[in-house]
Amino acid sequence: MRSCTEIARRIAQIIMSPESVIGFLDGVLSVPKDIGYLAYGFMDTDTRSCREIEKTRMVRAIRYGILENHNFTKTIEIVLHAFNKDVPESKQNAIYSKTIASMAGRAVTNSVISSRIATSIAQSSSLFVKLRGGIIGNTLLIGGMIERCLYTSERLRQVNPEIYYALRQRNFDLLYFFAEPALNPFIEALNVRRTQGQPAFERILDIVSSEINAKK
Repeated sequence: MRSCTEIARRIAQIIMSPESVIGFLDGVLSVPKDIGYLAYGFMDTDTRSCREIEKTRMVRAIRYGILENHNFTKTIEIVLHAFNKDVPESKQNAIYSKTIASMAGRAVTNSVISSRIATSIAQSSSLFVKLRGGIIGNTLLIGGMIERCLYTSERLRQVNPEIYYALRQRNFDLLYFFAEPALNPFIEALNVRRTQGQPAFERILDIVSSEINAKK
């Protein structure tokens, strides 16, 4: 896990400039990662039957339109809502009073941040077809991306079951791996709260506030 300062700086950057998330999304388009997950999935016989069931769920979710852009937005909003509900109101005021949507309230601020992150993800992920050549190559790499999606979902379940089950209700856990580079700092901060307590969590929030104020 990153240090509290590193976590806070990532959170501050995302809050202040949601479009900057584009710099965190290299992993979404990582061909070596796709191949690695494809190979790992082939060797991981212990969870194969479970993953086959999850792949069926993914096919069904795709058929019903889970890849539409508003679902990316909702996925991100759910994670940010889970983060903010543990942030004291005084800390929320300190963090969000400097954002562009401060006059409209924190709920709208979350929506704006989520929408911008989702737009960046959608624009980036749409490139993966262009970056992969040949039908066979596409099939193999998309297969690896599916494996990565499932393993990322399972990792989230282990790390933060509350957020996992909140997402899974609408199959949004299957979209989480697209947004993981942007949302991971918020998950890490919540893990600090769970393992080290509220005071440690609020120290992260204080650093976030300081970083945001320093940039205005």
